Amino acid sequence: MCPANRDDSDKHPKPAARAGAAAADFSKVLVVGKSTINRVVVSKIVEKSGLKPISEPPEAAEKTLTGQLPGAVILDGGPDNKDCDRLMSAIDALRRASGKPLPAVILLSTRNGTPESLGLSSVVDAVVVKPITPEKLQPVVDRLVGRG
Repeated sequence: MCPANRDDSDKHPKPAARAGAAAADFSKVLVVGKSTINRVVVSKIVEKSGLKPISEPPEAAEKTLTGQLPGAVILDGGPDNKDCDRLMSAIDALRRASGKPLPAVILLSTRNGTPESLGLSSVVDAVVVKPITPEKLQPVVDRLVGRG
């Protein structure tokens, strides 16, 4: 191992990462969606919770997930709740590897209901109905990230 790498790991210890599974960073929330405007709005709400948003389109989000494990992922489902479906298997794999329901997953939906009633993946922990407002989203983010 390069000495520079050892020094970096000493500054930022991640015991779970050394054991083979990435440790979730509960200060970060990955915000995923096709709409840049929606990602900006959601990111501002996440910042109000004192968290650091990482905003990505669906095509880039899987790479971001493999590089760092946020405490939560907020997926903008789009008009049919399917805009971020390709990420579900990657998130499920992370959860199985860690043995924990992390990262927590929030789906922003045009339809009201629970993940079960909407026929969504078991990876989705909570559904927040659009239009997205701080009053609707912030308590859900706080509750799910706070469980870590």
